Amino acid sequence: MAADPSWVRRFSAPEVRFPRWAIAAPDRLAAVSSADGSPQVWSFGPGGPRRLSAEPIGVWEAHPTPDGRRVAWWRDATGDERGRWVAAPWEGGPAEELLPGVPEGWSMGLSFAPGVTAAAIADETGYAVHVAVDGRPPSELLRTDVPLGVGREWPEGDGGLSADGELLCLRLAQEGDIERWGLRVLDPRTGRVVADLADPGRSMQPAAWSPRPGDPRLAVVHERSDRARPALWDPTTGAWEDLDPGLPGDVDVAGWWPDASALLLRHDHDGVDALHRMELADRRLEPVAAPGGTITGAGVRPDGAVWFRAETSAAPPRIVDDRGRVVVAAPGEPAPAGRPYRSLRFRSADGWTIHGFVVTPSGPGPHPMVLRVHGGPASAWREAFDPEIQALVDHGYAVAMVNYRGSSGYGVRFREALRGDIGFPETRDLLAGLDALVAEGLVDPARVAIAGRSWGGYLTLLALGLHPDRWRAGVGIVPVGDYVAAHYECSPPLRAWDLAMLGGSPEDLPALYEERNPMTYVDRVRAPALVIVGENDSRCPLGQAMRWVVARRARGGAVEVYRYRAGHSALQVDERIRQMDVELAFLARTIPPPTGRVARAPRPA
Repeated sequence: MAADPSWVRRFSAPEVRFPRWAIAAPDRLAAVSSADGSPQVWSFGPGGPRRLSAEPIGVWEAHPTPDGRRVAWWRDATGDERGRWVAAPWEGGPAEELLPGVPEGWSMGLSFAPGVTAAAIADETGYAVHVAVDGRPPSELLRTDVPLGVGREWPEGDGGLSADGELLCLRLAQEGDIERWGLRVLDPRTGRVVADLADPGRSMQPAAWSPRPGDPRLAVVHERSDRARPALWDPTTGAWEDLDPGLPGDVDVAGWWPDASALLLRHDHDGVDALHRMELADRRLEPVAAPGGTITGAGVRPDGAVWFRAETSAAPPRIVDDRGRVVVAAPGEPAPAGRPYRSLRFRSADGWTIHGFVVTPSGPGPHPMVLRVHGGPASAWREAFDPEIQALVDHGYAVAMVNYRGSSGYGVRFREALRGDIGFPETRDLLAGLDALVAEGLVDPARVAIAGRSWGGYLTLLALGLHPDRWRAGVGIVPVGDYVAAHYECSPPLRAWDLAMLGGSPEDLPALYEERNPMTYVDRVRAPALVIVGENDSRCPLGQAMRWVVARRARGGAVEVYRYRAGHSALQVDERIRQMDVELAFLARTIPPPTGRVARAPRPA
């Protein structure tokens, strides 16, 4: 039997996400791995690795308890992201509810400390914090209509409970604005408020408490300037110390050294990361690692070694230490290398400087192109390994990745440029990127597709109607097709995002919602479209996306639909390959690639 083509092997190569280790047993690691074809929880260390979970739609994160006896994960049976926390023994065994009696909902954060577990849950009635102390049943510590969460927003598990479990930090939406978090520190046993920290018009995240029990300093990432910067805050005294390292771009806190003498900082500039050590005594900065790509997870081990997960556009992720040694790996063949990205910078039609990346197949241009649109919108294309991008390049397409206004990593003003003004600014930036590549001679303007996922799917369907003469084809993956319907059908945190970013609901702002709704322009679409939808999606629900499909077909438009039985994200490896194959087949029919570049490997459903 012939070997699978490179693009398939990039999807199917086993991955391991950055691991977490138990505080009292750091040789016990837990991580999500796709070694068996599905992202599941594994324990690594003595006697390992062992697969612990068998969730039908996969798992995002794994959290060992402080003593290392159990590993917790979010159980979401259908993919709609509604579920509960469960935990299984580190050695393997049945998973049980981590917080028995806590109702199902959407996770808003989890944190562990010795003897204390805290979690925040959102449901249709509001937001609640639940705490279990010293083995007793969990109790509801706080309930509010205002969005809140335990610890930092992402990744979950950091910045919640202090090292000794005496303090609990919540992020609390300032004035109800889920995009502008303030902080509240509580006594997790009584609910007594220790301190509040707000910064109207700006957001902050609790990054990591000091690792020394009794040390109440919390490393915070704030936006008091236009860029993310670290600081130390003592909520018991109110003391605040800015720690601006003077680097361009954003600076995040990845952890502390075990003796609390220094912080591990992750520096992000134009989609490329580096790690630095900052001595707290004199703020001296020392480089730790600069792998030339994206760092998706980093931490300091109890012995002072730094572990991190690094990747580039051409090289798949590896988990290494600061000496370059691989420290955690899944068994199996690594993914084939990809084509490297090139940085792209241009001016938008209304004067903004926009950054992104472009990658091309071998051979001279002009190439057929897929303008790939990221989701979020507060996300960004990075110098990172992406099997979807590389599959397109393998098949003869250039791929442009524009970090439009609203993307993260370019400052607060840039990210918040969409407040009250969604859809149109991003589309202008996407078109400006396309024009720059056409002027360069890299792209054939008559053979361009636009394709995006989530918010990128929304922009795809919107752009198909706003600028119908620019596209030969469009691919909307879990898109917003009818913004009004999506607002009322999505999960509570997503509705809160609409209220913050648009300034109200469709009832409050009917003209704005109509103007920025892909349904408004469905009559103008000319290009054939492929729509990929998850049947249990609570972010961009199935019904609202199918309204756009039905409306387009009623007008004689060519729309293909692929439905899958999960939610907003397809995590299973085989399902990701099937979706990529469906997209490649659609593009081959609408924008045939150069002769000899077809390398598809159809997968049965």
